Amino acid sequence: MTQRAVRKTLGPSPLDAAVLTRDRGILAMVEDAVHHREVRLAFQPVVQAQRQDHIAFYEGLVRVTDPTGRIIPAAQFIDLVEERESGRLLDCLSLEHGLRTLLHNPDIRLAINLSARSVGYPKWRKVLDRGLSRDPSAAGRLILEITEASAMLVPELVVQAMRDLRRRGISFALDDFGAGYTALRYLREFQFDILKIDGQFIRGIATDPDNQVLTRAILAIAQQFDMFTVAECVESSPDGQTLADLGVDFLQGYYFGAPTVDPPWRPIPPKWNMH
Repeated sequence: MTQRAVRKTLGPSPLDAAVLTRDRGILAMVEDAVHHREVRLAFQPVVQAQRQDHIAFYEGLVRVTDPTGRIIPAAQFIDLVEERESGRLLDCLSLEHGLRTLLHNPDIRLAINLSARSVGYPKWRKVLDRGLSRDPSAAGRLILEITEASAMLVPELVVQAMRDLRRRGISFALDDFGAGYTALRYLREFQFDILKIDGQFIRGIATDPDNQVLTRAILAIAQQFDMFTVAECVESSPDGQTLADLGVDFLQGYYFGAPTVDPPWRPIPPKWNMH
């Protein structure tokens, strides 16, 4: 009897059952937070590699608040909602908060994460259209980040959406590059403005010759397709200097600042929304 057959006979193990219970609890918490609009952004700076005291833009990372008031980062729930309606609504709320931030802070640029599944979602497009009608200048300061894995799920849809939205001045970043399996031919068709190098190639790069070689190769790809580059997960000064020497354009990571729900600009009126 195979292991799979044994599992079917015996049922789920205690560990499997515990994981399933945990995931159901997290999913219920997220869906409740989305329903009550208990969603916010944590902002992390992205700095210029050659002038590391100069912030180029911020990334707004989605967070939800649980019933006890704890702020829960996306890493703990995003995979559970990726294919669900709550994932699309989460993207709507994230964009709503991002556009509100840009409206009230005309001197900043902001990147907002987006699932490829949401680019054709009518409610998401409605939030975008309403936000840009209130502040047309926000389009030129908005960067939409799509992960490599997500983009490859529906590449044709992403290509068409990018063509439409780039005409309005919106920029696009390919997030976590190197973590997935992007067909290189799609890089030409996507026409991303920014390529973000996955942290697995960045951590400890100052003392890792292999990752230095791989990062050089990624930089060559970005240069060929006329994309700026961002190194993710920069956690030390030597890594930051090595990346600058290699020719990376921008740096992001805890060395320059952790994501915070208390940004360095003035607070936004809490009751403002896109509806």
